[in-house]
Amino acid sequence: MTDAGPPRPYVLGDCTWSDIRSARFEVAVLPWGATEAHNTHLPYATDTIETESVAIAAAGVAWRRGGRVLVLPPIPFGVNTGQREVPFCLNMMPSTQTAVLRDLLPSLQAHGIRKLVILNGHGGNDFRQVIRELQPSTSIVLAQVNWYQVVAPSAFFDEPGDHAGELETSITLHLRPDLVRPLGTAGAGKARSHRISAFRDGWAWMPRPWTKVTDDTGVGNPVRSTSAKGSAYFGAVTEKLGAFLSEFAAADPAELFE
Repeated sequence: MTDAGPPRPYVLGDCTWSDIRSARFEVAVLPWGATEAHNTHLPYATDTIETESVAIAAAGVAWRRGGRVLVLPPIPFGVNTGQREVPFCLNMMPSTQTAVLRDLLPSLQAHGIRKLVILNGHGGNDFRQVIRELQPSTSIVLAQVNWYQVVAPSAFFDEPGDHAGELETSITLHLRPDLVRPLGTAGAGKARSHRISAFRDGWAWMPRPWTKVTDDTGVGNPVRSTSAKGSAYFGAVTEKLGAFLSEFAAADPAELFE
């Protein structure tokens, strides 16, 4: 769990107008999470907590390397159309996400941001089509990063899981152990497989109706989760992501391709 410390000059929510009015930033990072059930042991805010924490730690790495990176406040609502039967899984439509970004871009552009990284922490979010729609209307270079794909989890976890499993539980044990209920009370996170092989094999896709896939809202067994595993993985992800942000900040938007 990260202790409260002095204001961080790369976190907009920490800063005052005095800090910001003469500052110059190259890259903005927008953490985008979700509000949804995570088995019976993790909080509804898991995706948002993890994604904001990864964004801030990675921006700190980039800042220490000279990268002018600014982390924006997180957005806590994601696409949850497949979980609408689960109480208070709060849904934001992809079209609304597009509208939110369309509204934010002029403010960022007017104040010197030349690149925006949407740091995604929720499997139901996919900003690639949103970026394709919005990129022609802005000079800001738009990019998406799924933080859980930055570093392969196989070297850190026995069974990473897909949702509230060993990976997410370990990360949350590292970041907010006060919010993790005893693992002995958690469901096993057993997911039902699709009857049709094309969907099982991954070359066909459809949204998963969550209540038909899992009984406890989890996909992946959290039983082997530890804070130490979460700390190691968090460190590897944020170091690599921070290096990317530093490199991205230094790059000329007009010279991104060789």
